[in-house]
Amino acid sequence: MTQPPEPQRLPITDDKDVVRVRQAVRVIALAAKLPLVDQTKLVTAASELARNTLIHGGGGHALVGQVHNGRRGGVRAEFVDTGPGIADLNLAFTDGYTTGSGLGLGLSGSRRLVDEFEIVTAAGEGTRITVTKWAR
Repeated sequence: MTQPPEPQRLPITDDKDVVRVRQAVRVIALAAKLPLVDQTKLVTAASELARNTLIHGGGGHALVGQVHNGRRGGVRAEFVDTGPGIADLNLAFTDGYTTGSGLGLGLSGSRRLVDEFEIVTAAGEGTRITVTKWAR
């Protein structure tokens, strides 16, 4: 079995970068043979997380690539910023909670759209969110 290609590192510094991340995730999800519904779920989550990286984290980057766990392939996307971090994770995952003008479904909605969701954050130290969607 061949190794998946190295992940792409994509800057997130403006709205155009959010679009580029979304497009890259779609291309990689297609290459990983995710079904269309799962591609759409992953792209939606990635778009929301990239936007959060920009708006709440002050920008950062995404690492997006294929992964394989020995049984199946998938796509992993990691979103990293050095912004203020998330002071209250429980509150941030509450549906309807928002620090901006959005619907308040960003983190909780993104978590529901993927198979694996990991977040590391601390006030004043930034945030790293890693999501994975596996092929069925």
